[in-house]
Amino acid sequence: MSESAVADHEGPALESDGAAPRVSLAPPAGGADETAADAPPLLLARLALAVTSGVCLTLAFPRFDLWALAPVGVALLALATRGVRARRGALLGLVAGLSFFLPHLHWSGIYVGALPWTALATLEALFVMLMGALLPLAWRAPGGRAGTVAAIAGLWVGQEALRGRVPFGGFPWGRLAFSQAGSPALGWAALGGAVLLTAVVAAAGGALAVAAVDLAGRRTATTGAARRVLRAVPALGVAVALPLLGLAVPTPTTGARSVEVAAVQGNTPTEGLDFNAERRAVLDNHAAATIGMAARAQAGRVARPDLVLWPENASDIDPLRNPDAAQVIQRAVDAVGVPVLVGAVLEEPVDHLSNAGILWGPTGTAQAGPGQTYVKQHPAPFGEYIPYRSFFRNFSDKVDLVRRDFVSGTSVGVMRTPAATLGDVICFEVAYDGLVREPVLRGADLLVVQTNNATFGETDESVQQLAMSRVRAVENGRSVVHISTVGVSALISPDGRMLVTSGHFTQEVLQARLPLRTDLTPATRAGVWPEVGLSALGLLLVAGAALRSRGRRSRPVAAPEETV
Repeated sequence: MSESAVADHEGPALESDGAAPRVSLAPPAGGADETAADAPPLLLARLALAVTSGVCLTLAFPRFDLWALAPVGVALLALATRGVRARRGALLGLVAGLSFFLPHLHWSGIYVGALPWTALATLEALFVMLMGALLPLAWRAPGGRAGTVAAIAGLWVGQEALRGRVPFGGFPWGRLAFSQAGSPALGWAALGGAVLLTAVVAAAGGALAVAAVDLAGRRTATTGAARRVLRAVPALGVAVALPLLGLAVPTPTTGARSVEVAAVQGNTPTEGLDFNAERRAVLDNHAAATIGMAARAQAGRVARPDLVLWPENASDIDPLRNPDAAQVIQRAVDAVGVPVLVGAVLEEPVDHLSNAGILWGPTGTAQAGPGQTYVKQHPAPFGEYIPYRSFFRNFSDKVDLVRRDFVSGTSVGVMRTPAATLGDVICFEVAYDGLVREPVLRGADLLVVQTNNATFGETDESVQQLAMSRVRAVENGRSVVHISTVGVSALISPDGRMLVTSGHFTQEVLQARLPLRTDLTPATRAGVWPEVGLSALGLLLVAGAALRSRGRRSRPVAAPEETV
């Protein structure tokens, strides 16, 4: 390949026509420095691309569900950072991250104020900033256009992997994969989990960016409009085909056995942080809804369930220490006559709390009363416990709304019943790959996500979280019961379809017969390796690009040959 051809693919995405400078997707030959990129109009144009990138990502997620805009958001950030230095790429990444996370996480400050919300959004945006510093190198990655696409996909996976682990165990909300619960790409999750789904979306975005560069390339005597269109066709084909190929991935909808499930959304008296000020009312709501469903089943109006599931915080009165609460639960369990999974707050260990799911059996059975228990392994920092409380109190007295810290459970949430083997995860744990995968590896044939969305009011948090459960269903090949105190709740089949859904802040009992599956998907078997491999690929490609650029800068310029 000639040096001029290399420069056309790698150089800065800026040019000037002698009058006002303008942004161009076609770089000047030679891969010159970034001097032109410092011009204010060009910087403003790049910033506009970064902001629009964040807006597109916001619209891709529930409640908007314009999932096709996720690759567009990836493409716009890639184009914004093309041809700039690392520090400019970092700035553009930060702008795109803030433009996405500020609206996407607005629910986090609905009752605690702007400071916690903006702090969380800024923290998440810093990881996009780090990725933005590396994105310019993706355009110089070995392997030409394919290398660029692979580097962009790998960097997105690596960015999500990092922010899903640090600090305080990470916060993987807003992953590209979670915007695709209703898209054709969802099937990819069965092969490589949420990680591969993110990679597919990011690769489609990278291909869109490459196609845009080809379409807007500099006109020469040999590259007319038709030639540029033909040059862009392969990349456009990749951008369209990658998501659509998810439809070709088998996602079974049946199992060797099935279970009749009833999920009880009891509702709360009020929204917000004070919903549990009337803890007895919340418990009574769930007990009454269960008893009412049992009466309908007895009369033959609905199917008799094999298993009943209550949400997180259904009993914020510790039923292991409060006989009255225990009696309320036992009455409801005896009415329905089958095990009930109860979400409860336990006052243990000393001076701490535990967020637990308790399998409660009917009187007279082998597992009568409270039995198998799962304690949430990943309490939410600043929501269920306050790290470095005295330090963070200097910034906000809201930290003292969490009076006692919740502790972390140490056991995987597998509970065995005659009807099904449950894999229990609680609330935000659904966002973490390993916390959902591990129960499946240990024999769970039905996943349960117990959650409480009352603390976020009528915001998008509930539907964003529900989308995660749909991805987890396909990823692990399991039916999922996503049950909330206030909604939105759903019963989800292994292919990600919502068979039954609830309203928001309503009292409902969701019932359906769900297939039970024991086969492991390729994604479940692969575990963390797709994430490791794709992240490493992205880093290796940008490292290769950095080495190539350094070598080109250090190459001596040959003196012109003398002519006679």
